[in-house]
Amino acid sequence: MRILLADSLDESAIQALSADGHECVSRPDLTADTLPEAIAGAEVLVVRSTKVLEAAFDAADQLSLIVRAGAGTDNIDLAAASQRGIYVCNVPGRNAIAVAELTMGLLLSIDRRIPDNTADLRAGRWDKKTYTKSDGLHGKQLGIIGLGDIGLATAERAKAFGLSVAAVRKTDRSSQALSAIRSVGVRLVDSLDELLASSDVVSLHVPKAAGTIGMVDADFLAKMRTGSILLNTSRGDIVDAEALLAALDAGKIRAGLDVWPDEPGSSQGEFDSILAKHPAVVGTHHIGASTAQAQRSVASGAVEVISAYAGGQPVNCVNLRLEAEGGCQLSIRHLDRVGVLAEVFAILRSHDLNVQQMENQVFVGGQAAVANINVSQPVTDVAVAELCAVEEVLSVNLDA
Repeated sequence: MRILLADSLDESAIQALSADGHECVSRPDLTADTLPEAIAGAEVLVVRSTKVLEAAFDAADQLSLIVRAGAGTDNIDLAAASQRGIYVCNVPGRNAIAVAELTMGLLLSIDRRIPDNTADLRAGRWDKKTYTKSDGLHGKQLGIIGLGDIGLATAERAKAFGLSVAAVRKTDRSSQALSAIRSVGVRLVDSLDELLASSDVVSLHVPKAAGTIGMVDADFLAKMRTGSILLNTSRGDIVDAEALLAALDAGKIRAGLDVWPDEPGSSQGEFDSILAKHPAVVGTHHIGASTAQAQRSVASGAVEVISAYAGGQPVNCVNLRLEAEGGCQLSIRHLDRVGVLAEVFAILRSHDLNVQQMENQVFVGGQAAVANINVSQPVTDVAVAELCAVEEVLSVNLDA
């Protein structure tokens, strides 16, 4: 396959993909504006932060897979990809440790005022009297919002510093997730209000989504303890910047931020941000996942995603419907002969039954198979009778 790499990816990934026979075109200079000019002929697109917008999809003539070399996919127009039947897959969890490490680094920097210490020393000033005034972290509570891979990795490191860790209880967590939460020692509380009122530090680890954009607003910040710390290493849009500035100006909280609203579109450039300049903020340049260890791990994950797709088994796909909506399931046992499924699909089409999901499995010996087909609407007795009348169909079972 022809693979276009529109961001930097560790050289180990390019070597592995080339060894598998793929043609790799590395163009880390591409942007949202120039990507449409380069995407023709590419079957696979790999991106990190480069935005993939409608214009890129319009220009793509061979594209069937986009790999986000990371977890979040908010830089990709998922609706445009889905409309065109293009898989969008991510590489979750591979950079969790790196982001968790930076989260703890921001927290320590705020508590011990490490950036201010460094600035004074570089300016030739010695001020031990001022910088001995820090609270320390041991015994305080860290409230985590978002207990995915990064949130759990942050919790593990916070526990090692003697912080207690809490999060909001959710009814839809799987038993596996609850087991991981218990193993780390996270205490679950009943509401966000309770979490904010009891936490000395609040750390955000949620994806950018309709329900999270602007979630940290004036009301959220008002419920935080006076003197507490807000950490954000997820996405800048999670926080209402104006509300945060008001809370900072009032001396209500301090903040450690790796992500910002309206970040520059390139890795270098001007960034005139009132929030970044605030004396109560310690900031970094959206570098949470940017360690050599994390990038090697993410690159390895991207190779695994592409290899799985080349083998016919896409993994970590974020834009596939996981469950059929409505309708019912047909289980059709049939002889494994050429054209049988084509005849089955023709009958379904004649009854306006759209296939939503299907799997065809062949039995040992290659004589018979079973097709499990989810269709969009209830299947009539007439349609079932026509399916049963196909010579090579052995049986038809209907699960409404």
